Amino acid sequence: MKGYSNMPENTDNCASARVEGVNASYKDLSEVCGRIRNKKTDWAVPFLEKAADGAIPILFKRHNKNCGHRHELGGRKGRYPWKAAKIVLKTLQSAMSNGKNLGLGEVYTIVAASANKKDIFPRMAPKGRTARSYLVTSRVEIVLKGAEVPKGVAMAPPKKKEEGAKPSPAETKKEEKKKDEAPVLGGEEKKEPPRMLKDEGKALAEHKHEAEKLKDEEKGRAEAPHQHGERNKR
Repeated sequence: MKGYSNMPENTDNCASARVEGVNASYKDLSEVCGRIRNKKTDWAVPFLEKAADGAIPILFKRHNKNCGHRHELGGRKGRYPWKAAKIVLKTLQSAMSNGKNLGLGEVYTIVAASANKKDIFPRMAPKGRTARSYLVTSRVEIVLKGAEVPKGVAMAPPKKKEEGAKPSPAETKKEEKKKDEAPVLGGEEKKEPPRMLKDEGKALAEHKHEAEKLKDEEKGRAEAPHQHGERNKR
């Protein structure tokens, strides 16, 4: 199937997304889509997240044969289709990201949300048995409506930063402020040790060598009279 089954005529401020060939019940998917239709995305996203976790039930209006009554729904029939809720949530998030790329804002209205049967694959039983089962896949489609576009204005997606582009003066000022305001560990500023030049390093080495020589000479003088006295005793 090409295109969308419920696409509005004016698609200037619309974003859409769909998933095909999903291994899930199209009946459960259609009931979940019916609960979020004509709702705001601010309400639909947390609602689907709770349904995906199994925290709240979903009202079943059509496919509710042998379905239990839920006190959370006021005694009406409902189930916990967490698998279908996850698929619908993923499709909704994909449509919202498409709308952001088109520059339609962040809050949307779900204009259309539907699920239908896609393909049927027969499955034969092993060992020559005549039993047969069928794998039924589904498709989900969601259409969102963003902010209204005034006449004569064309919507353009936000510009992406080019690699290697020079930062603006405002960005450079922000970076400098962050560096200045960065906290210092221990409450004291760490000072870098001064770098010594090669000539200064050589002078220090020579100075250390001379000091060691003087120490050796003083030790020799101190030991000389002691050794001289021992020789006299002998």
